[in-house]
Amino acid sequence: MANKSTSEVSHGQLPKTSSTCLTEGVTAVHDFEVANYRLLDGIGVGKDVRSSNFSVGGFEWFMNFFPDGRMADYAGYASVFLDRVIQQNDTHNVRTKFTLNMLEKDGEAQLTKCDEIGHVFSSAKSYWGYCRFVAKEKLKSSSQANNGLLIIRCVLTVIKEPRTEVKRNTVVVPQPNLQDQLCQMWKDGQGADVTFSVGGQLFKAHRCLLAARSLVFKAELLGPMKEKETHCIKIDDIDPEIFEALLHFIYTDSLIVDEHHKEGEIAKLQHLLVASDRYGLDRLNVMCESKLSECIDAETVATTLVLAEQHHCKDLKEACIEFMAPRNVLQAVMATDGFKHLVASCPLVMKELLDMVSRGG
Repeated sequence: MANKSTSEVSHGQLPKTSSTCLTEGVTAVHDFEVANYRLLDGIGVGKDVRSSNFSVGGFEWFMNFFPDGRMADYAGYASVFLDRVIQQNDTHNVRTKFTLNMLEKDGEAQLTKCDEIGHVFSSAKSYWGYCRFVAKEKLKSSSQANNGLLIIRCVLTVIKEPRTEVKRNTVVVPQPNLQDQLCQMWKDGQGADVTFSVGGQLFKAHRCLLAARSLVFKAELLGPMKEKETHCIKIDDIDPEIFEALLHFIYTDSLIVDEHHKEGEIAKLQHLLVASDRYGLDRLNVMCESKLSECIDAETVATTLVLAEQHHCKDLKEACIEFMAPRNVLQAVMATDGFKHLVASCPLVMKELLDMVSRGG
């Protein structure tokens, strides 16, 4: 069979390269407020007032406003121009797009609706704008309604020189999934070398990971004071559900989210706060503190305040006291069992709370 001619070769078999032309711009807005316009009326043709300089795209600019027009040919109209400040030995040609419009006092209603201008500002001709910007009669009536204040708004885009870049094949990097992998390893029990017995339930884990995440676990599992029998460690004073949430955080750096069982969430967070403090998991402690601050209510706030005081959660403590400070809220809180616990456990906090109530009352 004869070879295919070059023209018959599929484009898919040819080497392919590509490039992209990139053109960028820098945009800024400058408002030039003209006060007491009626005093400027009659200033004379060709006489102007100018704005302060403003910087866009590495160049300095200003606006010239001619209340009586720039030239006699345009009698009855005010003129406005955008001008570039020319520095010594400045030979740049600056390509721009801009609008100049007159606004009323609120900065919203427009007296003019001028289209965008495309212009190259050179050192030879550094200005461009409108000779017939707005009729003077229109300015007079508007300024009278706005205590003589008018605003000239310039929206300026300085266009940079185009550049061409070679397109290269991009490599898509997968999202990190270490947390998912560690969580799955924990749930499967693969390589687990320590077991915790909590409330009759067994939880397998990896001592090196626990030691890396918690100095308390490190001392218990790897340090000189480690448990004599580290293959199965019994823990009596934590609920299985709370210990599971603690391990979940250690392996995933996140809280367990159960959308189907919202009831009792505050109590779970309270217990998890205590457990996080016990095992020196500072980030988990702050996460619990933040969650509890978001769901303070009259029924549980007193208990939360006790925990905040005992575990040095300053922000949570302040949030609880602020919530309880209104007299009607405090009355509702005083009817709860948690308030009795607060009175008995934290007399100094009670004094602080009563002082705030008395100041507010």
